[in-house]
Amino acid sequence: MTKHEKLAEEYFLSGYNCAQAVFLAFAEEQGFSREAAARIASSFGGGVGGMREMCGALSGLCMAAGLLYGYDSPKAYEEKAEHYARIRELADGFRAQFGTILCRDILGLGEHPKPTLPQKRTAEYYKDRPCAAVVAEAARILDEYVAAHPPGAEQTAE
Repeated sequence: MTKHEKLAEEYFLSGYNCAQAVFLAFAEEQGFSREAAARIASSFGGGVGGMREMCGALSGLCMAAGLLYGYDSPKAYEEKAEHYARIRELADGFRAQFGTILCRDILGLGEHPKPTLPQKRTAEYYKDRPCAAVVAEAARILDEYVAAHPPGAEQTAE
């Protein structure tokens, strides 16, 4: 288990949502405070605000990838295209592991689940959800990508 996998799992098990858990595992190394990173990722838990859409673990992975590889100029068209392709590749890796990128499908909730309120983190909560393993896997996917494509390597190669 990589350092980021372990951190993501620990963050989730300590009460952070899936997006926060993955984003926090990477963000502090990039200079974000835990508080700032947790706030940035807070909207994406439960498949975005509890709507059970895109899995929060994948959202956290995408935010972390943005920190590591993202662009910051509104005129960076080539960088934007490259980054979107990168995000699709990472999402494809996530989909290959789970068969979906949707929270509701990972949790087996069916086609149109009602939005949910956050629930207390109890032993029962953790027993019924694969989320600790999902956040760890999302962190592993990004770690493998980073190992194969070190951030900044494409800029220094020019």
